[in-house]
Amino acid sequence: MSADSDAREGQAPGSAPEQPQAQESASARAENAEAPDLAEAPDPVSAPDAEGKPRRTTRRFPRFTRDTARPEGGGRAAAGDAPAPARQWPILAVLLTAGLGLLLTVFDLFRIGTLLIGVALLAGGVLRWALPGVGMLAVRSRFTDIVTYGVLGLAIVLLALMVQPDPKLKIPFLEDLLHFTVSG
Repeated sequence: MSADSDAREGQAPGSAPEQPQAQESASARAENAEAPDLAEAPDPVSAPDAEGKPRRTTRRFPRFTRDTARPEGGGRAAAGDAPAPARQWPILAVLLTAGLGLLLTVFDLFRIGTLLIGVALLAGGVLRWALPGVGMLAVRSRFTDIVTYGVLGLAIVLLALMVQPDPKLKIPFLEDLLHFTVSG
């Protein structure tokens, strides 16, 4: 008997030995897992990553954010060699003004304190609009920041002017709406 017949001894006649093929395909799979197959065409929507390997890009947001882009105008408000408070003067001005408003509210000057808080937010919107770099005052896009600061500041100022007793601003439909909800 030859070596071939010895290898086929326990198999059905005419069948090929499967063990060497299984080992061969397993080793080929291991090689393919380590290095990408160059004969394979890349995905039409793939782009190379940092290591040069093609990866599939998608329009979906990633599950985990690795970094975030700085909002437009989110640079320093002063030179980089200036101390931190000088670099962040726009947000410090807004926070100190709002803090002073809260302090006045605690000391029973409610109308003046809330007016000061609203004015601080309005000033934040104006600073965001007027200055190219406002540091940490920039949170979102310029438009979104201006609208957010402006709407919240205006709402607080209007509410501070309409607060009882002796409101400085009377808006009839709001008064009717208030009386309707309280008495209804």
